[in-house]
Amino acid sequence: MTTTLITGANKGLGYETARRLVAAGHTVYIGSRDIERGRRAAEELGTRMLRLDITDDASVRAAVKVLEADGGLDVLVNNAALQAEMSDGAVVVGAADLTAEVMRETFETNVFGTVRVLHAFLPLLQRSAAPVVVNVSSGTASLSRAATPGDPARAYRGVAYPASKAALNMLTVKYAEAFPTMRINAVEPGYTATDLNQHAGTQTVEQGAEIIVRMARTAPDGPTGGFFSATGPMPW
Repeated sequence: MTTTLITGANKGLGYETARRLVAAGHTVYIGSRDIERGRRAAEELGTRMLRLDITDDASVRAAVKVLEADGGLDVLVNNAALQAEMSDGAVVVGAADLTAEVMRETFETNVFGTVRVLHAFLPLLQRSAAPVVVNVSSGTASLSRAATPGDPARAYRGVAYPASKAALNMLTVKYAEAFPTMRINAVEPGYTATDLNQHAGTQTVEQGAEIIVRMARTAPDGPTGGFFSATGPMPW
């Protein structure tokens, strides 16, 4: 049985990913900062719930202890994220208005929180026969796309969110290099309607979760250190 932890999974892409992986036979733990929302989601999905705030060391350590006591971890989906520069479906913080506070808040979850989770759960993943890590990134993180006139990634006015996801992509490459027996990849779910973007996205969560689920099921001989969308490899 494959044991999977999905951070930020009481709603949106994390919730749908959990639903699909349960159907695929995984034992799924959903991480949620909000205990009641997490419990409700776990009951609906038939998963187990962990109170998990990726910005808090004690919360992450407690989650590790639970999974260690329950037998370990095979798949980690780093889904929890925030988009502090968004409000009412519109980007309100572009380069001209970007502050260190917005950047710090964004990186605290999207980058530092992910590193905190990776560092804490690596010992459990290393004990797995087929460890997998999926980092949920964004097409806005692609430097080549952001530099291409006419590309949607270039049209996106925000700075903090794509910068944080570009950092996440670099983490993906470096961790994959450091742990060659693991399958560690970043994914671009597409512009999906979730709370993250005030439901302004043009895709459903079912469409967005497809690549997350696919990469969570990567075989030991599958790709690692890559960046993928539902249609194939993404440009860095």
